[in-house]
Amino acid sequence: LFEPSAGSAPDIAGQGIANPLAQILSAGMLLTYALDMVEEAGWIEAAVERVLNDGWRTRDIADASTPADHILGAAEMGDKVVEALA
Repeated sequence: LFEPSAGSAPDIAGQGIANPLAQILSAGMLLTYALDMVEEAGWIEAAVERVLNDGWRTRDIADASTPADHILGAAEMGDKVVEALA
């Protein structure tokens, strides 16, 4: 129920370029709808929003205006979200 719909993406497997934000936000949905932890889910959503508002992107959502040093791999994007939770 709380799994983001994404395929296995064998063409990019092991390259660290997948976008983890849907998976992270799915955890927020789990907290909201299954565990009644709405406040904690809001922390996750706010952290993702902060990261995006600060201009951080994975390759798939970067555009011409995204500075090259703000394009992250999957692990780095996850780390940015964790930092934003603190």
